[in-house]
Amino acid sequence: MIECSFTTIENQWITLKDGTRLAARIWMPDGADSDPVPAVFEFLPYRKRDGTSSRDESTYPVFAAAGIAGVRVDIRGSGESGGIIDGEYTELELANACELIGWIAEQPWSNGSVGMMGISWGGFNCLQVAALKPPALKAVISIASTVDRYNDDIHYKNGCHLSAQLSWAATMLAYQSRSPDPAIVGDDWRDMWLQRLGQEPFFMEEWLQHQRRDDFWRHGSICEAFDSFDIPSLVIAGWADGYRNTPLLAVEGLGEKAKALIGPWVHKYPHFAWPKPRADFHGEAIAWWNRWLRNEDNGAEAMPSVRAYILDAIKPATRRDFDPGFWIAKRCWQQPDLQCFYVEQFGTLMEGMPIPHAPEHSVYLRSPLDTGTASGEWFTLKPDAELAIDQRLDDAGSLTFQTAPLAEDHDYLGRPIVTLALRCDAETANLCARLVDIHPDGTATRVSFGLLNLAHRDGNAAPEPMSKGERTTVSLALDACGYRFRKGHRIRLSLSTAYWPMVLPPPEDPGLTIDIASIGLGLPLLGTHELIVVKQPDNPDPLPKYIEHAPGSTKRQVVRDLSAGLTRYEIHEDTGLFEHPGTGLETRQLREETWSIAPDDQLSMSGISTWTCDMQRPGWFVRTVATSYISCTAKDWIISASVIAYEGETEILRKIFEEKRIARDLM
Repeated sequence: MIECSFTTIENQWITLKDGTRLAARIWMPDGADSDPVPAVFEFLPYRKRDGTSSRDESTYPVFAAAGIAGVRVDIRGSGESGGIIDGEYTELELANACELIGWIAEQPWSNGSVGMMGISWGGFNCLQVAALKPPALKAVISIASTVDRYNDDIHYKNGCHLSAQLSWAATMLAYQSRSPDPAIVGDDWRDMWLQRLGQEPFFMEEWLQHQRRDDFWRHGSICEAFDSFDIPSLVIAGWADGYRNTPLLAVEGLGEKAKALIGPWVHKYPHFAWPKPRADFHGEAIAWWNRWLRNEDNGAEAMPSVRAYILDAIKPATRRDFDPGFWIAKRCWQQPDLQCFYVEQFGTLMEGMPIPHAPEHSVYLRSPLDTGTASGEWFTLKPDAELAIDQRLDDAGSLTFQTAPLAEDHDYLGRPIVTLALRCDAETANLCARLVDIHPDGTATRVSFGLLNLAHRDGNAAPEPMSKGERTTVSLALDACGYRFRKGHRIRLSLSTAYWPMVLPPPEDPGLTIDIASIGLGLPLLGTHELIVVKQPDNPDPLPKYIEHAPGSTKRQVVRDLSAGLTRYEIHEDTGLFEHPGTGLETRQLREETWSIAPDDQLSMSGISTWTCDMQRPGWFVRTVATSYISCTAKDWIISASVIAYEGETEILRKIFEEKRIARDLM
């Protein structure tokens, strides 16, 4: 491939039809005015000037050198873009994206073909925009995203309320409250900032108004209309991230229109993600863009439906830099055959199906409400204690069943399924199921997990209370996994009625009576596959280096106050103070988050997340302190938030989102 020289346009103003001016950063191959080029577009609210500059600078120059323009645009109300953000993936946001794609296609340097890509928010909206079929959009690459906004995002999971909902609402409040850069917007920066501070929403207010899978969540969920989706899509995720289900769901729903790549990674681009091994994202992406934006006959459309890294008996660690395993390909993805297990009368997990009409063997389970502190984050940014740790801590509060030591290796790829019969003496309760690898030394590695609010047992759109005391059979799909259980290891199924702080507790905590004779576990067999090699990046350290003025730090700890009968889960994340060498902009973000609960009182739950965000240059300093809070009663969720803004040492604005009580909807 011949490399092109290119120019970086630090800021390009794009004015929408409604008059809102959006800020774009563009990497332009030289000579594009005389020899038009394709373009890749990314659209998100994470601030191109500072928030995503490092990862942008690791990728778009490589695209530009390959003759592909990169157009990175801040959503309205973020970064240097004007206006006010109005929520996640709204009709306005998607309409703006379609308008921007049209603008790109009409530029004299454009060949008329546009690709769209992104991770997380940008991965979500590129699939959603593709579903709208703007004429110039020819292909997308979606990383760590979802096809189902209700069940595979940070809000809810099978009707369980994820604590990540507060964490993310706090994060977005912090991101949106930050100032535009005066070096770009000029003297208007302060007026823009004050307008943004005065009008930005607290997203959680809206999210909690929709506790079931209604039209709010169907909007933007492309699984609602897979058949009408016709844009070629490369869908990528990591097993260590919360969005691990999406690649397989995409190929199941979209068929040959989608290709899946799943590695061992956290919530990062594959060319700099942990744990290793990484993947050559640049090479993958350029081949994809050349096929669909240049009509290059390079065979990208003929790649296997699924390429996945099969984790090989990994162990928890304080930091997982590398996960052992091997790459496989499935030419044509089909729902895997299940290897079935049942629980025999003494509690051993045995291969086979549950015995029909076996006598009921009931066991009562009521997990301590602080069961789950080994769960890690729902979505992960670092390969440290954000990942699930040794599961023996959580298994102590769980009902567990395991096999004898395995006589041979067992390889799986897909979604495990658990079925069981139970009784509940409340309208609802939460059930967590975990698939665990027990190493010969007793170490317990979480392989997969699934959650179910029992009121959602028959679907998420119209939950129904449990019939108290009535025997009810439920089925629970765990998250997708690719895993080898080695010879001599044991397979464990762990069941709990709590998974805190990842999952917030229900209004009552009655426990469950489970018929262990009814328990069935289906594990998805890897089946026919090819062993493959996935190329690693040429550059092992692709992120640019910024000037460090103060180091970052991270800490997670669980504090059990035995005198007070209270458990706290505490998070400290400090990015450190870093200066961009090209712009002179220095930034720092500090997150302090604490969840607390009494192990015997579900209504004692509370969470508070505070972000302090600094931006500075010589003679200029601004800070915002954004705080979000949640607690509960048996009937309501109670939320509040605040933002305090400083220019220098002077407080210039204090905005309070007054306490709101939002009725719990069978949750």
